Amino acid sequence: MKPGVLLHGDYIDENGSLVKNGYLFIKNGKIEYVGGVNPLTQDEEAETYGMPSGSIIIPGMIDIHIHGASGADVMDGTEDALSIMEKALPAEGTTSFLATTMTENPLYIEEALEQTASFIENQKPGSAEIVGIHLEGPFISPKRAGAQPKGFIESPNIEMFKKWHERAKSHIRLVTLAPEMEGGLDLASYLSSNGIIASIGHSDSTFEEVKEGIRSGISHVTHLFNGMRGMHHRDPGVAGAALIQKELNVEMIVDGVHASPEMINLAYHSTGPDRTVLITDSMRAKGLGDGTYTLGGQQVTVKNGRAYLEDGTLAGSILSMNDAVKNMMKFTNCSIADIVKMTSVNAANELNIYDKKGSLSKGKDADITVLTEDYNVYMTFCRGELAYRRKEEKV
Repeated sequence: MKPGVLLHGDYIDENGSLVKNGYLFIKNGKIEYVGGVNPLTQDEEAETYGMPSGSIIIPGMIDIHIHGASGADVMDGTEDALSIMEKALPAEGTTSFLATTMTENPLYIEEALEQTASFIENQKPGSAEIVGIHLEGPFISPKRAGAQPKGFIESPNIEMFKKWHERAKSHIRLVTLAPEMEGGLDLASYLSSNGIIASIGHSDSTFEEVKEGIRSGISHVTHLFNGMRGMHHRDPGVAGAALIQKELNVEMIVDGVHASPEMINLAYHSTGPDRTVLITDSMRAKGLGDGTYTLGGQQVTVKNGRAYLEDGTLAGSILSMNDAVKNMMKFTNCSIADIVKMTSVNAANELNIYDKKGSLSKGKDADITVLTEDYNVYMTFCRGELAYRRKEEKV
């Protein structure tokens, strides 16, 4: 029996440096060795995988804001939906994600939380791992609801959150809320003090209200520019605060639809790679093409790379993580080392799982993505098992 998997090629190391012609040895789901010398002795064998010239090995990507893909949605509240998502995401280089709920009937939210928690505790290697839950709403502002159904918005409520967190078996890791709403600051403080990321999103906060929210524990911004008070020369609003306040990590949906390339570039000049987190915010239509779908009980039309409600409101995205990577590099001229921070390192640090994920280091989970020279996904390993390999085109 072969002892493990050996990958040989260029990779981004723990310090963000490009190592040419290196080796990664995978054993029992972990990275056993990473370095410049073949770790196998002459009489040892390992399964090896070739890769195209110019490929680069990076840590598996972590999507902390995703609702659905391939016809499935977290709010379906079923094991089948989550199974479809975990199997589909490695094709875009994603090896871990936060299953994201949305503002809906509280009973549906509870069902989704319970099902996701059960799924998390019974996951097996070989597919993208759900590392927690992102509760997006219902504790948001009706003025900035976006595609979140206004009829189910709730005032921030610690007791309601405690109930839901219990139903979720303590797997809620991030909560999007509007701190200016009554009870918002109290909930932000409670979340922060209990190790849960409090994120400002779907919020009409002024700049001063954002700063008050930061003092109460907010440390994250949900999908920059979307669902928030924008920048004005007399009030920077939520968007301006995201760029100015160094305490905040900032999500970006880099599809060229939710924010123009120019605005992404402008934002990146302020946030840099250390505060930026690339997300997809994708819904069930991702990977299925144009058509009519649902989101939170609402009809969504997907056409020409855009998902929108009947009134024209953007309704999530159909963006993949590797397309986000390609777009970010095109829009900002950032490096692949910067991309690793924005797709792996920063999310792992925020979620307090950097001891297990987020870099190619000995002892960590073997969550690994191989990108081709043009930054398409060639192979993805999830906890040491090959989860995706691109089919070679016949000549």
